[in-house]
Amino acid sequence: MIQSMTGFGKATCEYGNKKIVVEIKSLNSKQLDISTRISGLYREKDIEIRNELSQKLERGKIDLSLYVDNSAKESVTQINQSVIEAYYQQIKTLSANLDIDVPANWFDVLLRLPDTMKTETLEMDDNEWLEIKKAIALAINQLTDFRIQEGKSLETVFNTKIQHIGQLLEETAPFEMERVEKIKSRLEENLIALSDKIDYDKNRLEQELIFYIEKLDVNEEKVRLRNHLDYFIETMQHEKSPGKKLGFIAQEIGREVNTLGSKSNQSEMQKIVVLMKDDLEQIKEQVLNVL
Repeated sequence: MIQSMTGFGKATCEYGNKKIVVEIKSLNSKQLDISTRISGLYREKDIEIRNELSQKLERGKIDLSLYVDNSAKESVTQINQSVIEAYYQQIKTLSANLDIDVPANWFDVLLRLPDTMKTETLEMDDNEWLEIKKAIALAINQLTDFRIQEGKSLETVFNTKIQHIGQLLEETAPFEMERVEKIKSRLEENLIALSDKIDYDKNRLEQELIFYIEKLDVNEEKVRLRNHLDYFIETMQHEKSPGKKLGFIAQEIGREVNTLGSKSNQSEMQKIVVLMKDDLEQIKEQVLNVL
């Protein structure tokens, strides 16, 4: 079963008075590309989080956010009482020595002086990290479920498009002999018109005509195209993370469809080839989203 690279997962946990939120978003990418936005309190765990994401999500552009809900604070700011007392005593001494009036509003003056406020950062303990890890695992599981659900939709699209290309391939059969006969008739008419004007070797001409008509044969292309279509379905159903491989198979399908179009030399067959190309372009667009 295929998975999409598009997904979203969100989980929360509570520890003490903090509500911690984990959000993971995934988009398509050729490689694994991880971006993290982690609250300063948990930034030391960035490498561990990245390792967990790389093991579980394989490929895609992954954005993770880990933050504390606004209702809780990561740090506490307090008045530094000892510093203020020291400033107070120094100012009083200077006032007496210099015969200068003391300030009318002590707090306005004192609280503007350096180091009168101190900020204590709350530290993370082991139990808190265990709860966060559970939230990260839950968010990853939600994202994976999202990818699986999106993958089912992609699989439906691929089955429909591949089946339609196969049907169109069968529709070319009635026009194959018709186009060869038309080419033969047109060449014969032109030769008859020229027979009175030029002299030519009929045996050599017949050999060249046979060679020319053989070059218009599309049976090999049809066989290869059918094999590629079957291989696409087989790969999609049985291989894990087949996105890149499905892209390569789609390219091979495109080569055979293009050759079929260049050899067709018949308007109805060329119309069918255009419809095949339309289906194939839609497959190529969607394959970019497959894990």
